[in-house]
Amino acid sequence: MNQLSTLDIGVIVVYLIGIVIYGISKSKRESSEDYFLGGRTMTWPIVGIALFSANISSSTLVGLASDGFQTNINVYNYEWYAVIVLIIFSVFFLPFYLKSGVYTMPEFLERRFDKRSRYYFSLITVIGNVMVDTAAALYVGSIVLKLLFPEYSSTTIIILLAIAAAAYTIPGGLNSVIQTEVIQAILLIIGSCLITYFAFDQLGGGWSAMMDGLDGMLSAGQIDFGDRAANGAYIPETATDVFSVVRPANDEFMPWWGLISGVALLGFYFWANNQFMVQRVLGAKDLHHGRMGALFAGFLKLPVIFIMIVPGVLALLLFNDLDISGLNYPLASGEMCASLTDCPNLTYPVLLFQLLPTGVLGLVVAGLLAAMMSSVSATFNSASTLITMDFVKQFKPELDGKQLVRVGQITTLVLVVLASMWVPFIEKVSDSLWGYLQLVIAFTSPPVVATFILGLFWKKSNANGAFSSLMVGGAFAVFMILSASFDWSPYINDLHFLAKANVLFVIAVVVNVVVSLTSGKVDEEKVAEYTYKRSFYNEETEQLKGLPWYKNYRTLSVILLIITAIFVGMFW
Repeated sequence: MNQLSTLDIGVIVVYLIGIVIYGISKSKRESSEDYFLGGRTMTWPIVGIALFSANISSSTLVGLASDGFQTNINVYNYEWYAVIVLIIFSVFFLPFYLKSGVYTMPEFLERRFDKRSRYYFSLITVIGNVMVDTAAALYVGSIVLKLLFPEYSSTTIIILLAIAAAAYTIPGGLNSVIQTEVIQAILLIIGSCLITYFAFDQLGGGWSAMMDGLDGMLSAGQIDFGDRAANGAYIPETATDVFSVVRPANDEFMPWWGLISGVALLGFYFWANNQFMVQRVLGAKDLHHGRMGALFAGFLKLPVIFIMIVPGVLALLLFNDLDISGLNYPLASGEMCASLTDCPNLTYPVLLFQLLPTGVLGLVVAGLLAAMMSSVSATFNSASTLITMDFVKQFKPELDGKQLVRVGQITTLVLVVLASMWVPFIEKVSDSLWGYLQLVIAFTSPPVVATFILGLFWKKSNANGAFSSLMVGGAFAVFMILSASFDWSPYINDLHFLAKANVLFVIAVVVNVVVSLTSGKVDEEKVAEYTYKRSFYNEETEQLKGLPWYKNYRTLSVILLIITAIFVGMFW
């Protein structure tokens, strides 16, 4: 079942060698700006595709198909909500980021507040990038590739993946990362479309056949909803319920109130404050290309439901009872998975092997490797940028551009080793990997989002208020993690993770406001330069007059919102 032909292996090998050579050939490392921000020469198509590619990692591919198989179609809310977040990011946040000329998001916090906020945010971002984002991507990639190449150990696969991603990231910097992401994103989209096509072809009857099949399985009780039934959580009764992105308050995965508040909160952190995503926009040629690239990335997120989530639903109809014991995938109990119901994370590889013909299989596996390497290289580069620019340069200001590049390369190499070493620790708790990742972002992002929003829109927010809210928010996050680990507070533990994110956000805002109002005046110069004013909007309106509609980002934003409303309306 999981055997690759000689042709498939040849396609994969040629791709891997080719992408590394291409990445190295696109390197820019003459100065620190070249290495860390690609010389700030990226045009909008490159920026948009790079954002999309970095976001769609191997864990995302596997996770979306898995959620589709488990009827969690409302995971699509994270995808379409990105459009709204990216539009707000383009209008309000990006102009300040690019105007300030910063390399990192923590550096922007220093411009608005002080060094304390910069160091704190940089430290937790590096830890999150390496120990969570990179290590988790390596882990999930190793799971899938272990099925493809069972003769190799997980450790060997992890090391090879890390080396492959680092091979062009270390010498080439951000330009190499982004240029390879463009190729990888194209391959990824093609592969996802092929899987969807072959799945519908095998089912026969198109969309209506899929909906009828779902209705039949639901009415016959053929879908195992696991703990949801035991916990009294919402269970869809019809295919229309399955494809509704708005769920009742007792939905285990994403209740309606979480869609209104929690998803937006996590989205703002991921797209507007997270270094490894924003860094691609910081490398834009100018504000126009940065904005257009962000909008393009949002547009690319909309069809994800059809090419990455729907295949999981089709797997439920086609392969729900398939015997997959031959994959030799172990459960936490030590027994091997017998069906996808036992191991929904295997949905994506099962789709690969069951549907794709020889040659095409190798191409799509190469696409999976593309997503894997894209995510890993993105976090390597952003983390090395943070360490180099937020710590090394601050303590060694005498270093010139070439010396900083060398520091960045050495830092990336160290990060490769650390992330690879951390993967086995994640593997020990693999049964709770997805919940772990959700909790991490829910705990780390709210204080940061509160600090950025208040800093940009409230002129009275000062350095003491920002640092206090980050520290208090971080302390409460640690308390929630420990409470979940040692069962200190059943009330807190029973809260949905999106509710916990909302609580942390409110705490951070209150602390910031109280401390700012009681700890003296703000730095008027920082407030004037880094706080949004109505006059900025009016000045920009004058600048946009006379531009054709396809060059006016405001017009394009409205069009994109209309398209988004149509997509979401189809699944409301």
